[in-house]
Amino acid sequence: MINTLKCIHIFPGKIITVCFVLPDYIDKPRPNIFILQTFMRVTFPLRQAIRSLAANVMLALRYAERANHLSQAIRSLTVNALLVLERWQSGVAYNPLSAAMVQNPYPIYAKLRARSPAYRSRLMGALVLSRYTDVNAILRDHARFSSNPQKRKALGVTSIAIPDNTSILFLDPPDHTRLRSLVNKAFTRPAINALEPRIRAIMGALLDDIEEPGGFDLMEAVAIPLPVIVIAEMLGIPQQDRARFKTWADQRARLLEPTLTASERTIAEAAAKQLDGYFLPVIENRRAEPRADILSGLAHAEEQGDTLTEGEMLSLLRLLLVAGTETTTNLIGNGILALLRHPDHLQALRDDPGLIPAAVDELLRYDSPVQMVLRAALEDCSINGAPVSRGEDVLLLIGSANHDPDVFENPEQLDFHRPKQDHISLGRGIHHCLGAALARLEGRIAFEMLLERFDSFRLLTDCPAFRDNVVLRGLESLPISAKRAKGSGL
Repeated sequence: MINTLKCIHIFPGKIITVCFVLPDYIDKPRPNIFILQTFMRVTFPLRQAIRSLAANVMLALRYAERANHLSQAIRSLTVNALLVLERWQSGVAYNPLSAAMVQNPYPIYAKLRARSPAYRSRLMGALVLSRYTDVNAILRDHARFSSNPQKRKALGVTSIAIPDNTSILFLDPPDHTRLRSLVNKAFTRPAINALEPRIRAIMGALLDDIEEPGGFDLMEAVAIPLPVIVIAEMLGIPQQDRARFKTWADQRARLLEPTLTASERTIAEAAAKQLDGYFLPVIENRRAEPRADILSGLAHAEEQGDTLTEGEMLSLLRLLLVAGTETTTNLIGNGILALLRHPDHLQALRDDPGLIPAAVDELLRYDSPVQMVLRAALEDCSINGAPVSRGEDVLLLIGSANHDPDVFENPEQLDFHRPKQDHISLGRGIHHCLGAALARLEGRIAFEMLLERFDSFRLLTDCPAFRDNVVLRGLESLPISAKRAKGSGL
């Protein structure tokens, strides 16, 4: 008995048929023979694509024979076949799940902007936009492009999984307008600026805890714990509970990734219940006995008699726990890595610490902590010449927009003297990052105090590993060595 699987892709005037013929004994353990017959009928020149597809077929076969995971091999082959076709159509293949993209997405972004700025991705099931003008315009156009998962469901959009909740991150007006006006009362600039002495004290304690600067992980020592401690104190979370809050934050952050698995979603939902169970009595306490923390500010925020409901409070606290840690962690980690790879820029900050605020924004642009966001079209329209149907997903590449040479001169270069810091790393329009001022403050203090405490830094690996994420770009670890500055006290 022979099992046959066919994949047929039809374009105007062009047909490719790929037929996989699999022997029925393929399901037996450790098959000695694996047979794959591929028949291709093509009516157009496609030699390079066929060669690439054949190479990927062989890779998939070897994987299947070695690991005996046929389904994974077929999945890998299907993905690569789709990418071959997209490369032929547009001149570029965009696979955000590839290892190369995880390590360095910017070369592919450049190809997308040049060859296919409005790129239809069969893999992502979305129109992918990479130029600054398009990304910026759609982020500001909430009337025609929604981030609300409920609206996306109503339109029948199911291509990319996103969190199904009522977070302010995924709301449109008027719901978003109401919540944002209430939340803004707890995140005023004076309130954020007042945190500077405490953030400096936290950073100092973290640097004091580095026992051996000759070799340590900057992510573990500084980049991860600093924003966790800051947001925990802002929310009134006691020290003994911070470790589990970081675990819950990491589990919830996975909801933002299109690679989310069913088991990860289950874990994230369980984390939400644990967070809610923790915060409910705390909210009741802050309503009755306010303190000098953000949680009390949210509990008592009022606009024309309107206040936050219990459910809205819980949703906001879950968001703050993730957003309040991920952006700053990735800003510090990605930023220090960029500085270590550009020692002249690092020295420039030592020579003139007054450049650090501008450097924070340039580092946000250079390697964006958030690489992409998703919107759904609420009506038929056209973007950069590409027709968009009502209900179609549109993927906005923030990381690519921040490297658009039409907006940023020599975008692949660090430049702390750019005349205009107009990056999109912290969002645009109504969804501009609520904690933008806090992220900038924490980043500035972290860079200032690292340069004050240490005379020199050195990378201990040529290629630090980035986390296997698509949306949130950050390092797994950043092993470095440092030399303490004279007079640092340690």
